[in-house]
Parts: sequence; structure tokens; C-alpha cells
Amino acid sequence: MTSAHETRIVSDPDVPLVRITREFDAPREKVFRAHTDPDLVVRWLGPRDLETSIDHYDCRTGGSYRYVQRRGDEEYGFHGCFHEVRPDELIVQTFTFEGTPDGVALEKLVLEDSGDGRTRLTSTSLVDSFADRDAFVASGMETGVREGYERLDEVLAQD
Repeated sequence: MTSAHETRIVSDPDVPLVRITREFDAPREKVFRAHTDPDLVVRWLGPRDLETSIDHYDCRTGGSYRYVQRRGDEEYGFHGCFHEVRPDELIVQTFTFEGTPDGVALEKLVLEDSGDGRTRLTSTSLVDSFADRDAFVASGMETGVREGYERLDEVLAQD
């Protein structure tokens, strides 16, 4: 039996896409706010051993973002644009790791009401090639996503 809190990460065999699904014990508006409020985003985004700081985070249709994650002397920058933001249901954005600036992913985050105050999150990341997708997955993305969503559970339980 699969846990409702399992983070599923699947590489699509037909297109260079990664699909992530996860259930949260919180209503859609709370999960959406945790993705759009920079004060909340820094509390859960990424693995536990990285500290996140936000340069700017304007989560609205036509807005943009940039944040940096640090571990000791290591620093990783990320940026992108928000193409469509629909409160409590959808965020479409680009995502670029500044270490590989030519590798832009198109990401779509969909939030669905699962009933009983729960939310099902489905996120897809589409990149240019299967090689880019496989490198994205091999970069440690899975650990960051799983630990980040565990941290998000903690943030949702507090707020």
C-alpha cells in the first residue's frame, strides 16, 4: 500500500518530462500560499542542508523570481518567470539553474482538492532533451524535492 504522503517522481518515457505527485494534509489555498509567499518559500524549498535566500519573488502572471541556495561555501542560483498564476490552482513558470544557463525547464504546478481538507499536487518539468532530463534527475533533484515536501508538511502544520 502506498502512503498518501509519498512523493512520486516519474520520468516520462515518451517526452523529456519529469512528473511529481504528492498529497498534503492542507487545503489548496494553504498549499498555494506556501508556493507564492516568499516568507514561506524560504522555509521549505529544497533539501534540509541548504539555506535559501530570495533576491526577488513576484509570483503573479508576468512576474519573475530569483533565489540562491547555500551550503557552506557552495552557492546555487536559480531564476525564472511566472507565465500564468491562478490562485489556489495553477502556477506555470520557467526554471533555470544558473550553473547550466542554457537548460531552461517549463514547469506546471496543479493543485487539486482531494477532499477532507487535503490537496493533491502534480508538478511537471519539461526540458529540451532526454539527456537534459536525465541530468536534471541525476543532479540530486529527487532528494531536494522529497526533503522539500517533508519540510512543506512541517510549514503547513504550523501556519
